[in-house]
Order: sequence, then structure tokens, then C-alpha cells
Amino acid sequence: MKGPVAGAKRRLLHYTSAALWIALIGLAIAWELALAPLRPGGSWLALKAVPLLLPLKGIVTGRVYTYRWSTMLVLACFAEGCVRAYAEPRPVATLALIEVALSLAFFVSAIAYVRARQR
Repeated sequence: MKGPVAGAKRRLLHYTSAALWIALIGLAIAWELALAPLRPGGSWLALKAVPLLLPLKGIVTGRVYTYRWSTMLVLACFAEGCVRAYAEPRPVATLALIEVALSLAFFVSAIAYVRARQR
């Protein structure tokens, strides 16, 4: 597919992926500082968002190489969400399921973006 439709599709995938990545970072920070921290007042587990900040510039600018390796990084978020959804009580399990949904959605949109850019 070539032309303006392909460019619009690439832009949509790019913006969707970037928004999902930013939402994943926001969830990681809000989860451990305000929504359901391990200790009242927040926990050091909020530092799990630091590795998610590494590819942020490349994702926002649309670098294909960054998209490729960030799909491997998002699998760690997926795994954490699966484990915590199974092992934690209700409010944390809900946040974990949101993390699973965001990570899966990013994975799919990032793969689609890379494929669209290669064509």
C-alpha cells in the first residue's frame, strides 16, 4: 500500500504506540506512588518506570530500531502484570490487568508500525 493512505496508517500506528507507551509509564508511576502503593505514601517500586523512560525519545520520534527493542522491554511489563493480577488482591489485580492490556496493545501496535515502515 502506497500513497496518502499508507502514510496516514503509519502516523496513526505511531501516535497510538507512543500514547500507549506514555500511558504505561504513567500507570507504573501512579500505581506505586498513589493508586495502590506497597506502603502508605508510595514505594520504591515506582522506579520500575525508569527502564520505560529509556526508549521514550525514540518511540516519540518514530525510530524503527527503538520500536523493535522496546517490544522486548514491554514483555517485562506484561509478565509483571500477569503475575500481579494472579497473586495480588482486588485493587492491585485491576491495575495489573490494565498493565497487561496496555502492554499487549503497545506490542501489537509497535509490530504493526514496524511492518508498515518496512513496506
